[in-house]
Amino acid sequence: MRYLLPAVMTLMPLLAFSEVVPEAADAASGKAVYAQTCIACHGANGKGTIPGVVDFTAEDGPLSKSSAELIKNISEGFQNSGSFMAMPPKGGNPALTEIEVRAVLAYLRSEFGKK
Repeated sequence: MRYLLPAVMTLMPLLAFSEVVPEAADAASGKAVYAQTCIACHGANGKGTIPGVVDFTAEDGPLSKSSAELIKNISEGFQNSGSFMAMPPKGGNPALTEIEVRAVLAYLRSEFGKK
């Protein structure tokens, strides 16, 4: 039993950024979060409204990255090369939960990702 806690603590960071992404039901809630938090910069069409903002529809765009990397970028913020400003952590909405971040990713993949 005393070995269980260190093992769980070691695995927690791996679980937090695992490849598990919510399914279609969560993509609907992700769409609502996207509309409130992300749409101003990324646009309704996912192509970006500000120069340097990533294009979610691009073949080699951010959605070609792993879910773990994208969850980390959304959660911690990201500076895209060629952009004059960085995306703030959680898109500037510090109240976003990990579940909401994962739901937004599910929405991005279902709406703009490869089908």
